Amino acid sequence: MYTVHIEHECGCFKKSEYESKKSFDNQRDAYNYSNIVSEFMNEEFCTKHLFSAQIVDGNDFVIRVTDNPNAGGSCSTGSCGPCGCD
Repeated sequence: MYTVHIEHECGCFKKSEYESKKSFDNQRDAYNYSNIVSEFMNEEFCTKHLFSAQIVDGNDFVIRVTDNPNAGGSCSTGSCGPCGCD
């Protein structure tokens, strides 16, 4: 069993249809899902965060969440403004 999970559920993620943890029968499907979902989140969400997929162990993938240095503001205070991210 292979799993993909989100590192930190920001406000945009909580409002989305994406699941915080998803399991797959094979590594290829988990790998593809983690990369595709992180790309969609970078395109669809408010741009205060950047999302990237990374394998953390042989069976687990994580979608990492980092502040976007090009967003014009910082999420370090825990509030991104109108989007409700944290």
